[in-house]
Amino acid sequence: MFSRRQQHQRGFTLIELVIFIVIVSVALAGVLTVLNITAKSSADPMMRKQALAIAEALLEEVTMQPYTYCDPDDATAATATSAVIGAGGCTTTIEAIGPESGESRSVGSSSPFDNVNDYDGLSTTTNVAGGGVAKYTANVTVTSTTLNAGPALLINVSVNSGSETISLEGYRTRYSPNTLP
Repeated sequence: MFSRRQQHQRGFTLIELVIFIVIVSVALAGVLTVLNITAKSSADPMMRKQALAIAEALLEEVTMQPYTYCDPDDATAATATSAVIGAGGCTTTIEAIGPESGESRSVGSSSPFDNVNDYDGLSTTTNVAGGGVAKYTANVTVTSTTLNAGPALLINVSVNSGSETISLEGYRTRYSPNTLP
């Protein structure tokens, strides 16, 4: 027959149960920490996409502007063949890096930016979703350079969204110097 020892079923002791609970608790705490970190940074891709969209839109806005010898408000801007005052050039205003006096990017401005150069030094803030505190700061720099032995402008747009900065660069050549806005 069976002895008493064989009939007696053995279960967990209190010490084994406590050790099991401690191990499961540590593992669960690790998993929850990873989930918490993941949830905190899940908005980062959206912020990056929005910052990139702002940078692309601003770079496109700048590159769509004319790159003329004279300020487009100058009387001979449509016929100038060089960036000089006088014959074959400008009447009064040679286009230079930075906005002319009184020009701004503001909506409804009576004298808006009208040349690629005007955007140099532009700094603006925005909140893509609208309302609330602005979450994105965009900065534009325009630098004279040469590209394929011809005059060109290097346009750098950087958008900051908290701890991350997205930068885009583009070139604008003077392929049509008499085209006005």
